[in-house]
Amino acid sequence: MKLRLVAILALLTPLFLASAANAENPQHVKKLLSTGTCFRCDLSGADLSGTHLIGVDLREANLQGANLTQANLEGADIRGANLEGANLTAAFLTNADLKNADLDEVNLTEATVYFANVYGASMEGMILTDANILNTAIGVGGETGEIPDWY
Repeated sequence: MKLRLVAILALLTPLFLASAANAENPQHVKKLLSTGTCFRCDLSGADLSGTHLIGVDLREANLQGANLTQANLEGADIRGANLEGANLTAAFLTNADLKNADLDEVNLTEATVYFANVYGASMEGMILTDANILNTAIGVGGETGEIPDWY
């Protein structure tokens, strides 16, 4: 009897873990991809890798742990969004508005971040390996959200 219970648990455990790891709301993903707007959407853990999200409205969206690898977020409005732990490897963030966003633990490896607004954003533990950053207030050291003279 114990062996049967262990076997059943072993088979069911991956199903429970898979549903917990993939927490995004599929209707919100569909809405984002079809309309380009998803204000306060739950996209946590969503796989949006390689998507063209140019000019999308993601204000106050939950993108925690989302996969945005190689996504094009040019001109995207991401103000106040939660991107904690999101993967933006090789993403394109030119002219994106990330004001007051949670960018803690975001992976920006090889990302292109030009002229992005990060005023008031939380940026603890960001990964910036080989990132291309231009005219954006992201750097090593200094005060978070500090606005340079040129901005």
